Amino acid sequence: ANYGPNPICKGCLSCSKDNGCIRCQHKLFFFLRREGMRQYGECLHSCPSGYYGLRTPDMNRCSRCRIENCDSCFSRDFCTKCKAGFYSHRGRCFRGCPAGFAALEELMECVEGCEVGQWSEWGTCSRNNKTCGFKWGLETRTRQIVKKPAKDTIPCPTIAESRRCKMAMRHCPGGKWRRPAKTKDKKKKKKNLMERAQKQHSIFLATDKTSQ
Repeated sequence: ANYGPNPICKGCLSCSKDNGCIRCQHKLFFFLRREGMRQYGECLHSCPSGYYGLRTPDMNRCSRCRIENCDSCFSRDFCTKCKAGFYSHRGRCFRGCPAGFAALEELMECVEGCEVGQWSEWGTCSRNNKTCGFKWGLETRTRQIVKKPAKDTIPCPTIAESRRCKMAMRHCPGGKWRRPAKTKDKKKKKKNLMERAQKQHSIFLATDKTSQ
């Protein structure tokens, strides 16, 4: 029967004009649909999004998923598919994967990621494999990969990083401090200019004496 705006009582064992289906056939699920202030029963082959099928001796029912941001669930506390923009992880839904897990975008799931150990202490400040002879250098620290990711496509975090540091000794013991190449070039040019000036001055003096 069709009771005006109410759905057709398909699959019902008993149906009410005001409440729709009251009891369903054995294999179907009873779902209580709400529209504003009204609610009415339907008999469905599968439960809608946000619900799961709960089978009982009395009557099969559609029960609401109690997991936040879940689109479909296997049971009350285990989600099988999360809403758009959320990652599925151990029956729950997350905006971002927990620590130690990486996001698998194609499936929107969290899988075991690359696990790394603790950072080592910062190494010795050096430059060009020397610990002296310069004012500034670089120091490096590293960490080891403890567990490789489940898939090769999942990248590991950085396992080495460097930062600028000030040398403990700018001048090497027992060695002569050398000026940078740029300073050397300037000094050499200045010396050449002085030599040329002196040479021209000598020529001028010799010419002057000859003219006298």
